[in-house]
Amino acid sequence: MSLILKPGTAYADAYARCVAVAPEAFHVDRVLNLWGGQWRRDGAPIPATSAVDGTEIAGPPFLSLQEASAAVAAAAQAHREWRQVPLVERKAKVTAALDALQTHRDLLSLLLVWEIGKPWRLATNDVDRCIDGVRWYVEEIDRMLGDRAPLAGPVSNIASWNYPMSVLMHAMLVQLLAGNAVIAKTPTDGGLACLTLACALAAREGLPITLVSGSGRTLSPALVAAPEIGCVSFVGGRAAGSQVESLVDQGKRHILEQEGLNCWGVWEFSDWKTLSGHLRKSFDYAKQRCTAYPRYVVQRSLFDDFLAAYLPVLDEVRFGHPLAVASPDDALPDLDYGPLINAAKVKELNDAVAETLDRGGVPLYRGDVGRGRFIDGQDRSAYLAPVVVLSPPSSSALFHAEPFGPVDTIVLVDTEAELLAAMNASNGALVASLACDDEATAQRLGRQLQAFKVGINKPRSRGDREEVFGGNGASWRGAFVGGELLVRAVTDGAPDDPLHGNFPSYTLHPAI
Repeated sequence: MSLILKPGTAYADAYARCVAVAPEAFHVDRVLNLWGGQWRRDGAPIPATSAVDGTEIAGPPFLSLQEASAAVAAAAQAHREWRQVPLVERKAKVTAALDALQTHRDLLSLLLVWEIGKPWRLATNDVDRCIDGVRWYVEEIDRMLGDRAPLAGPVSNIASWNYPMSVLMHAMLVQLLAGNAVIAKTPTDGGLACLTLACALAAREGLPITLVSGSGRTLSPALVAAPEIGCVSFVGGRAAGSQVESLVDQGKRHILEQEGLNCWGVWEFSDWKTLSGHLRKSFDYAKQRCTAYPRYVVQRSLFDDFLAAYLPVLDEVRFGHPLAVASPDDALPDLDYGPLINAAKVKELNDAVAETLDRGGVPLYRGDVGRGRFIDGQDRSAYLAPVVVLSPPSSSALFHAEPFGPVDTIVLVDTEAELLAAMNASNGALVASLACDDEATAQRLGRQLQAFKVGINKPRSRGDREEVFGGNGASWRGAFVGGELLVRAVTDGAPDDPLHGNFPSYTLHPAI
């Protein structure tokens, strides 16, 4: 079947709409940085292409450390003014910003498709979760704040590229509600135009937002270590997270969400039909999520039943160009995933798989990229079909690390002790799940897992609204977030009211 790009969805069309909607932030030739209450043509834009098909897209305008330091100083001044604004006024301004985001919801979603490769269903969900989630906070913020006060300085946000709206923009708007000015660094790998448009719409409502681009290594002394910063909020991998952690002063508020190998254990289990549904959904966005499950730890005696449920799912996974249709009037395809974030990530995963196989892993399944939905002649270098490796050796990277792509590993075990050891291989995780028929057994085993959230016969996720979120072990440093904890993390309370989180001197977990 011959496919075409759906009319009206080209990147050039999307960018032209951005120029028309927010000309202060988008020039015909480049995107601008926002600091000191002004959109500025400073910084040198770096080249960028879309992983969807290699189309050239707007690249982030990298600032120097000196420019970033000036931006932080300006944000600190804006913070001193904003923290004095009454809550009722802050709520009104954030609500107006949410209304503007809702008006341009489809454009924001289309930008996510081009910039980070999300299929339309997942892109719109990312935008909707941001808007709906922050509206809930607007309704609940009075009781959450109580007598708590804004921080002494602005909140600096450094986040990965995979959830620009439902994680990064969502957090920024809640931080603003709580009385803090906010700073955000655009993720280098994607999300520039989407975040720029969202921030432009919010800044028009008088919200003190700073949005800058640049190398994390170059800008960290300003965005992390500057004394004006009241809190550092980081979402990303452990390598970058450890660098950020080393720059955070011991007394500075911090939220460092880092990766962990989230595992799904299968022990004394029989409901394979239900499990197969969870297995299919696990491939959403090619497992490029902090709460994805790339490792299955399976009781050896159940391996044949597990494979009977698992292998058909792999053949059903749908991937390809998110905007390719057979006819101009067709709806956009409902795909599990599009490209990975870039071709370099595909090479990285292929190399990791090859290393694992060389060291003794067993190739259980290798999908064919040719089965994807593509436009004839398009660049496919950023696409990867599902891959599954059985028994990855402990000497391979895939044994300990989260692949952040559609690469699963399976470990077989014979005892409960082996099950727990295999599921705790990464010294802490954000989530884990157990497929087990007996509730008491599952709960007993679950208490021994080094994961912040443990699901019994269901997956766990970051969650929305009241649901808290954090990590165990090396997967998290600093304050936990989600629900009331997000507001508490970016405000000051009484000295005898400690924050929940993993801190150098203590760890305090909420009831979940």
